[in-house]
Amino acid sequence: QVQLVESGGGLVQAGGSLTLSCAASGRTFSRYAMGWFRQAPGKEREFVASITRYGGRTYYADSVKGRFTISRDNAENTVYLQMNSLKPEDTAVYYCAASTEGPSIKSSLYDDWGQGTQVTVSS
Repeated sequence: QVQLVESGGGLVQAGGSLTLSCAASGRTFSRYAMGWFRQAPGKEREFVASITRYGGRTYYADSVKGRFTISRDNAENTVYLQMNSLKPEDTAVYYCAASTEGPSIKSSLYDDWGQGTQVTVSS
């Protein structure tokens, strides 16, 4: 099991940027592929981005491709989500998650989750 703590959320105007961080503790961080998901009010949790154990490959939802960048620093046990050109529809609680199954888009394949951080984009 790995413990995950997200940070970096906040309120930003449309077109602005934010960087989310997710700090991991517990098991060896490099054992896990990592993902970011988000959940807006009244909507289901959706995949945002994922990254392989050593960062060699990344995957993105079509809605964020070209605007968001996922990265990780295994020495710091941290995964990041750089978010640029933010839109009001990006408003959600953002969660990071760890998977031993690989960088899946399916939330059910992630074993451990953080508590989430709120991102609000004003128009």
